[in-house]
Amino acid sequence: MYRERNERLQIMLSPEELSAIDDWRFKLRMPSRASAVRELLRRGLQSEGVEIAEISDKSSDFGVLEKRSDE
Repeated sequence: MYRERNERLQIMLSPEELSAIDDWRFKLRMPSRASAVRELLRRGLQSEGVEIAEISDKSSDFGVLEKRSDE
């Protein structure tokens, strides 16, 4: 699914970190470093239990507390 990307994130990496990302990217035949980093971020967030919002989700769909059944 394509999502519009209008935010830029700049990070500094050591040569070893960049090499590890490139090695992983080439192994999986990913088209770019950016796509590899996005995939690594997605996997990391999911491993921490973070749910990735769908494009149709609204901010009101998210909250600290679960909605009660009587609402």
